[in-house]
This record gives sequence, C-alpha cells and structure tokens, in this order.
Amino acid sequence: MSQVSVEKNKKWRLIELLNTTTDYLSEREFEDARLNAERLLSHALGLSRVELYTNFDKPLTADELNVCRALLKRRMAHEPLQYILGETEFYSLPFKVTQDVFIPRPETELLVEKVIEHCSAQYADQTDIQIVDVGAGSGNIAISIAKNIENTILTAVDISRDALKIAYGNAQAHEVDVKLKELDALKPWPAEYSRAFDFVVCNPPYIGFSEYESLQPEIKNYEPKISLLSGNDGLDFYRKFANIAPTLLKQGGYVFFEIGERQAASVKNIYADCGFSGISIYNDLAGKNRVIKMQWARN
Repeated sequence: MSQVSVEKNKKWRLIELLNTTTDYLSEREFEDARLNAERLLSHALGLSRVELYTNFDKPLTADELNVCRALLKRRMAHEPLQYILGETEFYSLPFKVTQDVFIPRPETELLVEKVIEHCSAQYADQTDIQIVDVGAGSGNIAISIAKNIENTILTAVDISRDALKIAYGNAQAHEVDVKLKELDALKPWPAEYSRAFDFVVCNPPYIGFSEYESLQPEIKNYEPKISLLSGNDGLDFYRKFANIAPTLLKQGGYVFFEIGERQAASVKNIYADCGFSGISIYNDLAGKNRVIKMQWARN
C-alpha cells in the first residue's frame, strides 16, 4: 500500500487497490490478508464483497481513496477488523461492537448451543425459563438464546454502562426483550435476583497475567482488559463467583461457563467443593475443553 501513499496523483481502479492492499497486508504477515482487504474496502466503499469484483474496473475518487487509506492505517496499527467495521457475526446474527465490548468469538457459540439444547430437552414444557447472562458485553449470548428459545426470560448484567448501551442497541435491532442491569457480578446481588434463575450463563474473563502479556496486539491493545484478565492463573472470577452462583439459582438450576482449554479440572473442583454436581464438560470444534455445565441441587 506504500504505492497508495506515494502515488497520490495516480488514478486507481478498484481491483488495483484491492490487490495492492492485499499484498501490503500479506507482506506484513497479517493473517487472511485478502479477506481483510476485501472487508476494509467493502466497508469504505459501501459495496458487498461480491460487488468489489463486479465493479473491479471502477475508478476511485480522491475521497474514496482517503477513506480506504484511513481504514488501512487503523488495521496496520493492529486494531481488530471487527472494531473498524463496527460489527461482527455471532451465531449467524450480526452484532454491533465497539471497543467498549469484548469481540464475540466463534468458540463461544458452543456455550449458546449447549444452553439452547438443554432448554429444549429439559424445559420445553416450562412456561418461562429464567436465564441470566453474566457479563453481557455486546449482548451476543443473551440475544442469541432469546432468538432461539421462545419460552425464555433473559436478564443480562454487566459492570460497564457503555457495554450495556451496545447490548441494548443490539437487542433492539434483533427485536428481543432482554432486561439489562448494571451491576458488579462479584458483589452481593439485589434481593430481587435471589433464587430467581433456572440458568446462569457466563463467558467470564479467564486469562492469567503471564498469558495476557503474550496475547496478540489486536487483543491486548484494544479489547477491554476487564473482559480478559482474571488474576495470576485466570481463575479468580470462577473462585469469587462460586459463592454467588448458589444465591441466584433455583433449586436444580444450572450454571454454564465458558472456560479456558486447561481450566476444566480446576473449575470443576472449585464448584464441586461449593456443592455443585452433575458436572459435564464439552469440547469445541478444535477438541479443546470450552464449556462446563454444573447443577445446583441443594435446597
């Protein structure tokens, strides 16, 4: 893309800019360079990816080039593509995202899938399934569940007011009713939530300090630290929440967590010691431990 910067008087055609942008990103070892180039130019020019090729000979105006350059500059600083575009896809649904929220990941779809499966199998005859999503972020988990299971009442909580604004916008866009609440999930919850839920669902922070330092710059420099870090070993949230979860669940209710690939045994032990049973662990498509389900069967 250095040519784009130097040859400012050059008349660029769309295909030339696309190819040059791809080469520039590839030379600097960005993964999926062609896809990145297509998405950036599609966003900048208001075209679909298919339309980039059906309009390949389109001459670009100076204003269009400036927009393309600005977006590429952000990507070159390792800003995640999702933040640049302002949206991402999760569970086949589009979600608006900003730097106020953690970017939804494909592996988290397993968490949603298992909750939906369990609701369908065990709670199909229950009029209202009460579910709370802890750490709502963009609202992707709560909204995806609400879109797929009709007899649910979804509550989503987050410590960040800015995150909840994003979640609210996404819920409105998908026309689902999710009750949003600003609170610190690791402090005592309001009395109205006592023994209120059939399911507690959560994708918590689970990265330890040493692992955090080795993360790619897209994550470490841009995504909310509070959504990632959880003490020296990545288990602080699980430990602290273990005493709170029973206060939220109805008798026989379930907790569904996303977990790090090496955390299954530790999380299982923490919650078994607190009285949870019926513990199941599920692997993602890469064969890694990703979701844990536990039941609260005490009175």
